[in-house]
Amino acid sequence: MTRVLVLHSVGLLRSALTALLRSEESFDVFSAGWSAATTNTESLQPDVCVVDLDCPGAAALLEGGPESGRGPLGARSSLLVLATAGRPGALRKAFEARALGFVDKDGSPVRLVRGIRKVAKGERFVDESLAFGFLEASRMPLTARELSVLARAAAGESIAEIARGLHLSNGTVRNYMAAVTRKVGARNRIDAIRISQGAGWV
Repeated sequence: MTRVLVLHSVGLLRSALTALLRSEESFDVFSAGWSAATTNTESLQPDVCVVDLDCPGAAALLEGGPESGRGPLGARSSLLVLATAGRPGALRKAFEARALGFVDKDGSPVRLVRGIRKVAKGERFVDESLAFGFLEASRMPLTARELSVLARAAAGESIAEIARGLHLSNGTVRNYMAAVTRKVGARNRIDAIRISQGAGWV
């Protein structure tokens, strides 16, 4: 029996995914919201955790895992993400978080079931429709420092606040923002944030 934990921020969608997967006799399926993700993972010890990358909080969950182990949700649980090709930044973050499965949200339920079975065996599963998104993810134009500056700007921090938080001068922060704006092909700071959030970089 494969133990599956569905993590989703929206109760209705979480319930729908859980009901779908429970129709498979070989799956023992549980579900939880973000606030209970770590607790449920530790207590249930699932073979596979299913996470929707478009959920608010997914990025924080992926980044919050330990440096060691197979993924952000513990050494035993393998990670399968539901994704779209149009958000290469989110795909990259999931890959860096050691996700083994990548299922297209526009695909069929059969693909999700197949992906879970593969990931439960420790094998990688990637929908072909996400290939272009992975290609774009490999071309991520921003450095880690530029991303950190942009993330703070997206959170509403001023130049001075970003500078204080990252121990930089105001001029250095402006230079980083100018570089970000140029690299993503934006017109201004607001446009750079919009483009980067749309791609899933921040």
